[in-house]
Amino acid sequence: QLQLVESGGGLVQPGGSLRLSCAASGFTFDGYAVAWFRQAPGKEREGVSCISPSIKRITYADSVKGRFTLSRDNAKNTVYLQMNILKPEDTAVYYCAADRMIFSDFCTLVPGRQDYWGQGTQVTVSS
Repeated sequence: QLQLVESGGGLVQPGGSLRLSCAASGFTFDGYAVAWFRQAPGKEREGVSCISPSIKRITYADSVKGRFTLSRDNAKNTVYLQMNILKPEDTAVYYCAADRMIFSDFCTLVPGRQDYWGQGTQVTVSS
């Protein structure tokens, strides 16, 4: 079985922090770019951050630069998204996605080419 499972979501006050995890089973992360997306009610899914298989390329959406940090631990088949200084507009369901990289090393925040998606974890930022 090939599966991605997100965890770490919850309710937090503005200015607070959360750490999301994305764990893979049935395959290993080392050959994949991994990205975090989010979707709020009534809005399109948007890319948040992504990291290449080599960990040499990390991309952040402008809305989260300076606040979010993406990292990966290939030995544990896990990717993390540390979210700091959270704002109400960060409220959304957060999804991780894996993108198989055979002959290249990059990542993208554009949905469509990813091979596997998790079910999502809810992040709510409210006072």
